[in-house]
Amino acid sequence: MVREIAYDCDVLVIGGGIVGLSTAYAITRAAPGTRVTVLEKEPGPARHQTGRNSGVIHSGIYYRPGSLKAQFAARGAAELIKFCTEYDIAHAVTGKLIVATERDELPRLHALIQRGRENGIPVRELGAAQIEEYEPEVRGLAAIHVATTGVCDFVGVAHRLAEASGALIRYDARATYIDRRPGLGVAVRTDDGTVVRARVLVNCAGLHCDEIARLTGDEPKMRIVPFRGEYYTLARPDLVRGLVYPVPDPAFPFLGVHLTRGIDGSVHIGPNAVPALAREGYDWRTVHPRELGSTLTWPGSWRIARRHWRYGGGELRRSVSKAAFTRAVRRLLPAVTPDDLIPASAGVRAQAVLRDGTLVDDFLIQEGPRTVHVLNAPSPAATASLPIGREVAERALAALTAT
Repeated sequence: MVREIAYDCDVLVIGGGIVGLSTAYAITRAAPGTRVTVLEKEPGPARHQTGRNSGVIHSGIYYRPGSLKAQFAARGAAELIKFCTEYDIAHAVTGKLIVATERDELPRLHALIQRGRENGIPVRELGAAQIEEYEPEVRGLAAIHVATTGVCDFVGVAHRLAEASGALIRYDARATYIDRRPGLGVAVRTDDGTVVRARVLVNCAGLHCDEIARLTGDEPKMRIVPFRGEYYTLARPDLVRGLVYPVPDPAFPFLGVHLTRGIDGSVHIGPNAVPALAREGYDWRTVHPRELGSTLTWPGSWRIARRHWRYGGGELRRSVSKAAFTRAVRRLLPAVTPDDLIPASAGVRAQAVLRDGTLVDDFLIQEGPRTVHVLNAPSPAATASLPIGREVAERALAALTAT
């Protein structure tokens, strides 16, 4: 006699950030009647990466043609703007400048122009005098204007996805143990002792995704190394009209200190990228020895340090010295002074790092028996959340069919 398993849901999503919620939303849209539960350890959605970024709707100009980032960013931006319009979520299409301030940046700027065209992104090349048409206080040798960039309220998007998905969202529910057995589905125990049984598990745990993957018995072959992004608010927001970025360093997957006028009219400056001492280490005082030990014992962490020590040293210097941070900002905005910079909330980026020290620069999705793991979802994950959600949902529904 075969005992029938009583499943609490068909698909269980761990993580209530924008990727997890967009996955739940996509599953219920693609397969009505599918029972979806989302476990989120915080008391509400979007408390970490989704709610602690610059709020930019990225155009897709930076990303390698053919990569998942390039495929999803432009499409995701258009869909996100439509979603925000439909559900009356605050947003604005502002455009942005990418500005070269040194001569050795000009070849990289021209390469970005070509990459943007390959990705189907409309760009306008600007000379030094033309920069002032868009940003009177910004100085540079040349620039690109990208008209399709904007800003929005990503926390508002996450709340609306949660409501519209029809999924059961359980907050204050941290997954502490996962039991996956052939033919028996996946059972997840939360920190209050509740057990949730599902046919398929989707791991969208962001800063903790590698830990969740190992709890299922799957080896992710990477580790999350957290980098804190430190921001300031500009005391004189009239100095900046829209969004202004430096030419990024192609060797490092961060975009550098940039200027962002948000939907509330304030201007954020940052982020500075420094190693965090905890996965949710939003300041230097927050240290979690177990998580720090996980970072320090991963061989890739030391290989990053050896490879990028000069870049990292500059980031650390700007972290501890407001004067050094101000000098970095003045390359783009000469009028800024240290008194103009008011400390603001920081964010932490969940950066996937391979054993050889490679910083994973694209979305990384790995599948196992009855599991789908989103192991790297860096910027532009929020921008591309709707197409990413569909991609993960498609894999989850395929796994569900296979069961």
